[in-house]
Order: sequence, then structure tokens, then C-alpha cells
Amino acid sequence: MTTRDDLIEATRELMWERGYGATSPREILDAAGAGKGSMYHHFQGKEALAQAAIERNTEQMRAQVEADLHSAGSATARIRAYLSRDHEVVLKGCQFGRLVQEPEVIEAPALRGEVEGMFAWIRGQLAAVISSGVESGEFRPDLDPARTAAAVAATLQGGYVLARAAQDASVFDDAVEGVLALLEAARA
Repeated sequence: MTTRDDLIEATRELMWERGYGATSPREILDAAGAGKGSMYHHFQGKEALAQAAIERNTEQMRAQVEADLHSAGSATARIRAYLSRDHEVVLKGCQFGRLVQEPEVIEAPALRGEVEGMFAWIRGQLAAVISSGVESGEFRPDLDPARTAAAVAATLQGGYVLARAAQDASVFDDAVEGVLALLEAARA
């Protein structure tokens, strides 16, 4: 990897662990094993580096979501695959959900735009799967795909928060099973 990549990877990990506001440029440089001027050689500053890290998170998350939601099986099975998470990750929380809690991210249009765009894309992907379930007769025809997708996405994010607060991944599992039971109740 290049120094630029090392900086991006260090920023990704530190922002997930500590958040954007609590991560200093010095900590990024130390974690990346990079010299003082490296960050400013490759980026205009911490915000530009954070944006590159979020963009990389977006690439990886999109690949994961697409693999889950575009797999074989019923709409419910694909949503279950999307909602299934490694419990270590559950207790760390969502890389994107963590960022929206930070005023520095919300106040920076470029950073907020990256995070907002990712959440909108996920809701769109979920709505497409739910629409396919309605069209195939798996779900009732009156099920609103956009609102249901928002509920599924909110359950995932809320499950992360509840599990982190309790330091118990089973709380996340309960939220997932709850929303899946609601989808089962919406079967045609």
C-alpha cells in the first residue's frame, strides 16, 4: 500500500473506533506510520482525508450490501442476509451511523453528503428487494416498499445502538428477529 492508502486505512479505523471529532491528525499519522507532512502532501486536511476514508467505507459497504441483497432466495431471506452481522462488528457499531452523531460531520457538507448518500442508497436497495417481494406475491400488495425499507434500515441502526449500550450482541439479534417477524406478518 502507498502512504496515501495507509493514511486512509488509519483514518477509517480511528473514525470507527473513536469518531471523527476525537481523532487528531497526529493520531492518524502515528497509526499510518507516516511522517508529519504526509497528510498534507496527499490531502488538503483532515476533512479531505476523512472524506476519502468515508468513500472507501462506502465502496466496501456497497459491495457487502449488494452481495447480501442480490443473493438467491426470497426477499425475506435476502433481507435476513443483509441484517445478519458479525457480533464483533455489532458491538463496534456502524461506521456510518457513528458519524451522524458527530456535529463536526453534520456541519461539514462534504462529509454529511457522503454519509447521507450511503443511507439513501441502502434504503433504495432495500426498497427494491421489498418491491420484488411485493411483485412476486411474497408480500401483500399494500406493503409500502420505501417505508418498509426505512423501517428495516432504522432497525439495523437502532440495533447497533442498543447492542453497544448493553454490550450484548443478543440485543441486536432481538431487533433483527423483530423486524423479520414483521415482514413475515406482511406475507401475502
